[in-house]
Amino acid sequence: MPAVDAIRRHPDFVDHMKRIHRAELSREFCCHGIDHLLDVARIAYIRVLERKMPFRKETVYAAALLHDLGKAEQYEHGEPHEVAGARVATNILMDIDGFSALEKTAIVAAVAQHRCFADDASPLGKLLYEADKVSRPCYACVARERCDWLPEKMNVGIKI
Repeated sequence: MPAVDAIRRHPDFVDHMKRIHRAELSREFCCHGIDHLLDVARIAYIRVLERKMPFRKETVYAAALLHDLGKAEQYEHGEPHEVAGARVATNILMDIDGFSALEKTAIVAAVAQHRCFADDASPLGKLLYEADKVSRPCYACVARERCDWLPEKMNVGIKI
């Protein structure tokens, strides 16, 4: 997946990941490093296969890799990370070959939609939202009692 790896190597991706890492060094709750991004990608793509959805693997992985990059802006400036993330994703995707204009638009929309479930969200946005939530092992988290996630959003068991 050369286009996906080009995202990972893009200077803006690298910069945002470093900023997120620095901001989360002492964070006791879920972090937003590459492990989380790849967990979301793998879960989302499994769901694509199970549901026979019409997304290329590269498109799903791109959306997952880009979905939390706005966390740097959220930590530093208070901007909602899905808003900042859509802007960052747009800038990165302008430099990446391997995705059609339609796929790039779908990826950016999914990044913007991944934080809150909405009936009118795109199919990729809904998929990203779902994969993002089920990727978190709340049932095994030592900080669960102090987490600000609503109890109905927490994963209190392994979801298959």
